[in-house]
Amino acid sequence: MHNIDIRPEIIDRVMKRRGRLHLYEDLDPRKTALVVIDMQNTFCDVGAPAEVAQSRGIVPNINALTPRLRELGVPVIWVLHANTNFKGESDWDLFYNYFVAGDIRARTVQSNAPENQAVYSELDVASEDMVIVKNRYSALIPGSSSLERVLRSLGMDSILVAGTKTNICCESTARDAMMMDFKVTMLSDCCAALSDEEHRAALENIVQQFGNVMNSQDAVERLGRHA
Repeated sequence: MHNIDIRPEIIDRVMKRRGRLHLYEDLDPRKTALVVIDMQNTFCDVGAPAEVAQSRGIVPNINALTPRLRELGVPVIWVLHANTNFKGESDWDLFYNYFVAGDIRARTVQSNAPENQAVYSELDVASEDMVIVKNRYSALIPGSSSLERVLRSLGMDSILVAGTKTNICCESTARDAMMMDFKVTMLSDCCAALSDEEHRAALENIVQQFGNVMNSQDAVERLGRHA
């Protein structure tokens, strides 16, 4: 797990601009969902083609968080990444043709096949949880997944973001969520990146322009006030 904080100069900048650190002081469990991004074998397994070693470090935090949220009535939504491949053509050829190459490309294509996707085995999934599949970094851009429809149908106006990578799929989803008028809270101790620097940069982007950044304990306490 990343043991870092947002830099004081960033906090000072935020306070001067809006007078408070958290945009949304209250979190309503009736209108909030937990969205856990990409906690699956492709990113969590040792030696996986897109391994994020730090992702295994946040598993205990996510496992401690989810039962408390379920008790409060907060939906838990696991979002997994997958890309279809038909006769050598992927539904995201731009990524596979330009961002990965050689053996890594072949292993990534196979690893991201829809039939290989499941929530990482060390995570505790309940029968009432939802699993959604996306095919782009953001789960909220048009055509990527059904996440927006699910959130709207449940009456959600706020999301808690957890998962990996903090600065790629988590941040992409969080940015799009804010611009689609969802209130975003990124859970700093339940997200993981490839380095402390990348993790902190994403948190600093979110806190300045896109939503709250807080740890899971703080989020649960705020949700509990309305239980």
